[in-house]
Formats: sequence, structure tokens, C-alpha cells
Amino acid sequence: MSAFFNTLAANFSFPFDLLDILVVAFIIYEIIQLVRQTRTAQLAKGILVLLITWAAAMILNMRTLNWIINGIMSFGLVAIVVVFQPELRRALEQVGRANFMGIELFRSKKMPGDVRAAWKSAAVAVCDAAERLSDTCTGALIVFERKTNLSEIIKTGTYLGAEVTPETLGTIFYVGTPLHDGAVVIRDGKIEAAGCFLPLSDNLEIGKDMGTRHRAALGMSENSDAVVVVVSEETGIISLAKNGVLIRRLDRQNLFSLLEGDVVPPEVEEKKQPFWRKKHGEKR
Repeated sequence: MSAFFNTLAANFSFPFDLLDILVVAFIIYEIIQLVRQTRTAQLAKGILVLLITWAAAMILNMRTLNWIINGIMSFGLVAIVVVFQPELRRALEQVGRANFMGIELFRSKKMPGDVRAAWKSAAVAVCDAAERLSDTCTGALIVFERKTNLSEIIKTGTYLGAEVTPETLGTIFYVGTPLHDGAVVIRDGKIEAAGCFLPLSDNLEIGKDMGTRHRAALGMSENSDAVVVVVSEETGIISLAKNGVLIRRLDRQNLFSLLEGDVVPPEVEEKKQPFWRKKHGEKR
């Protein structure tokens, strides 16, 4: 049996080699894209400089420098895992959310037909609430759960299970209420919990005019595929965080356009049926 597979591999070595090259090229491309989209670009450049120095030390027979670099490289893999932990986690989550031939890996829940209407209604209510909160410079932090399960985040807050309305959100974030400092998590078009704690981003490029809410919004978008709406308590500026990027100075219409594209599920077209089935029904 092994001889058969060896013969088969020898006869089809070229297609397999081509496939091998394409897969490796795709992986390298994805790694470059991941590095470019995050703050790890400078770290990647540092690693590249270290590798070039190590190669030069080997060629020029610089034994002391080669010994030092070998010592650093001996625990380099562990150091890379520690340094790039957020990016590696995001990459693995993207693989888990991948759609292969229309089948999502480890699909957690189904989308009923009325979910789209619930999400659209929630998006409209959040836009209305954000506009009102912005006018009064009331801080707010609203998380839209997508494919990444946020149960661990929800457990840190208070369960509500309420409809998403501008009045409910205004009450939650009104200064002085017990839940106004935390985040609201929206799941399946409803307020699942309020007063939730979010992971803070350690991005050093965040402006000094942005406070803890913005850092929490970025941190949540870096650690999941969630979309986060944040209203500044100091300036009233409305922002949206997704994929580790903060989009600032949004008005109601721009915010709704972004939420509609990122949060509201696409409309499913009904399968076309013959005229006689629509009129008289399908005969069994």
C-alpha cells in the first residue's frame, strides 16, 4: 500500500509542489496583512533585523555575536508567542469563523428569520440613543455581539434581557445609575446585560483626548469580532470600533450605515417557485 502511494506521489509531484507553494504563499501573505494591520509592525522589523544580524554573524564567523544571538534565539519562540499573543488569538479566531464551502466551523447558533428585523431595530435605537447622549455629553459604551461568543464578558455585568430602545439606553447610561460606567452587550438584537467590564487595549497610539471608554472599545474589538459604539463623556463625539480600528466623529447617518453593514444580517432571498405553486400551492 505504501509503495502505491509513493508511486502516486511521484507521478503527481508537480501539482502537489504547486499546491504546496500556493498554500505557503497564502500563509505568508496573511501573516504580512496581519502584521500591517496591527501595532506589531515595528516588532516584526526588529525580529527581521535580528535574523539578518544572525546570518551575517554566521557568514563572517563572529563567534561571540553568534553565541549571544543563539542564546536569544533559543527562547525566541516562547517570546514570540508571549509578545504576539493578542494577534495570534485574533488569527485563530478568524480561522474559527472561516466559511468553507458555505459551512461555518463550530457554528454556535442559527439565525431565525426575524433576527434581521431585530438587529435592524436595535441598530436604529442605538443610533437614536447615541445622538441624544452625544447632545448631552453623556458617556456610553455599547457592544454588538457577532460570531465571537461574549458570554465571559456578559457574566461580568448584570443580566437584563430587555428590548433595545433609546429610552432604555438613556436610563442605563444616565450619570448616577449603578450601571452607567460599564458596557451594554447586545445579543440577537436585545440588551443581554449592562455594566459589563471590557478588556482594555494596550495600543500606545491612542490619543490623549480619548479615555477609558475608547480604550475599552478598542480592546473589545481587538479580542473579538464585536462592533463597539462609544460616546465620549468629555466631547460627546460618537465613535465606532471594529477589528482594532477606531472610527471617530460619526453622525447618526454614518453610524447607522456602518452598523447596517457590519451588524444587520443580509436579507435572505426566497427561492423562486413556479407560478402554479405560488397560486395554488404545491400538490403532494
